[in-house]
Amino acid sequence: MDPGEGFSSFVAARSGALFRGALVLTGSREAAEDLVQETLERTCRRWRTIVAQDAPDAYVRRIMVNLANDRWRRFRRVVPQQDTGDDRPAPGDEYGRVDSRDQLVRALQRLPIGMRTVVVLRYFHDLSDAEIAEDLRISPSAVRSQLTRGLEKLRAQIPAHSEPSSPQPRKGTRTG
Repeated sequence: MDPGEGFSSFVAARSGALFRGALVLTGSREAAEDLVQETLERTCRRWRTIVAQDAPDAYVRRIMVNLANDRWRRFRRVVPQQDTGDDRPAPGDEYGRVDSRDQLVRALQRLPIGMRTVVVLRYFHDLSDAEIAEDLRISPSAVRSQLTRGLEKLRAQIPAHSEPSSPQPRKGTRTG
């Protein structure tokens, strides 16, 4: 089998999931596209080695997380933190889900990189503690600790929103 053909199949099957993870890690569509492109470029150069291993997905995720961490560290030194203000949607706003997703991505960006990575791998890639620990080369207890602290910080940044209630008929009106 042609190694390039295996890589093409891998890209076709996994690029969507890689992009979603990159989007959450970076917080920007353009940065996510760049991160996926650089990840796949490095993956392509090492494809023979990667495909020979039992878990190419884990290896590629590791490349992406390392690249994201490197970028985050570089940009953190250069780019000042933006004023995030309170951008919550008005009650009943039908675009609230989009706003909430944006608020979540911004809150994830404010987490320390280790916590953010663990949260993304758990909730956006559905990995277990053991899988995350193996990918990041840390202990499962460190994964649980980072996850717990990360979720606490997220909860503090994003207050619980009450779901808009369904319209109730007013007293004295017909419903039928």
